[in-house]
Amino acid sequence: MDDLVRGSGVALITPFTKGDIDYKTLAKLVDMHVENSGSIIVAGTTSEAATLTDEEYHSIVKFVIDRVNKRIPVIAGAGSNCTQTSINKSKFCEESGADGLLIVTPYYNKTTQRGLINHFRMIAESTNLPIIIYNVPGRTGMNIEPKTLLEISKIKNIVGIKEASGNISQVAEMIRICPRDFLVYSGNDDMVIPLMSLGGHGVISVVANMLPKETKKMVDDYKAGNIEMAREAQLLMNGIINALFIETNPIPIKEAMSILNMCSPEVRAPLYPMSIENRDKLIKEMDAYGIGVLSKTC
Repeated sequence: MDDLVRGSGVALITPFTKGDIDYKTLAKLVDMHVENSGSIIVAGTTSEAATLTDEEYHSIVKFVIDRVNKRIPVIAGAGSNCTQTSINKSKFCEESGADGLLIVTPYYNKTTQRGLINHFRMIAESTNLPIIIYNVPGRTGMNIEPKTLLEISKIKNIVGIKEASGNISQVAEMIRICPRDFLVYSGNDDMVIPLMSLGGHGVISVVANMLPKETKKMVDDYKAGNIEMAREAQLLMNGIINALFIETNPIPIKEAMSILNMCSPEVRAPLYPMSIENRDKLIKEMDAYGIGVLSKTC
């Protein structure tokens, strides 16, 4: 199975200005990631897709696909807690030229493990695109069990999983029992190299929004056998990664990018601007990593 994410994919933010999508900044970010990331994931959690109107969702997916213009893969978030809504989104993304789909587990109403299999099967049968499913129980209240993933992995065009349970034992069991060509990506930036050491394939990353080149190099180094370099990169990056999750994602990553003049820190309600105390902690970790912002912000 081809690596749709190409090692390191960025879970792209949606820049806002005065409540509206800032397409000028979005274009700049997309161009940066075309040069430095393996793929772009649009309209996911980090994109604040839950607060996009239907019109905005359609617009931003189409904008990113057109801007990338097949230079790297674009994977579009098409998940929902309603199976039919996810099917409709998947069809739209396919018609718009997406290279793949990211489908999160149903949230709020949840389901059984058998229901999960049926949910993903129905979506997969509605599209020809390759699908990466997304397991993030901390957000959804719904965990994909390893034996359930094994059944899901048998569905023809479901090619991988973004695994963000934070449970390394579960990851190991998933990789142990699933086919070797089933792609397992870390959904946790602080666990990329541990997951790859078990046979994982890379990361769909939040920190790559501000450190795309460094994140991709870490993954590429591991794949090339430069294990010590990759390990050191992971350990060095973990301080800033921890700070990026001190408040709900994507609040901290937008704040960090704002400090670097990459975008506005604006998030949509119910998300709320970062506290001064946590912003100071974030700045210190950015400085410790070597970004050198502390003196500029004092």
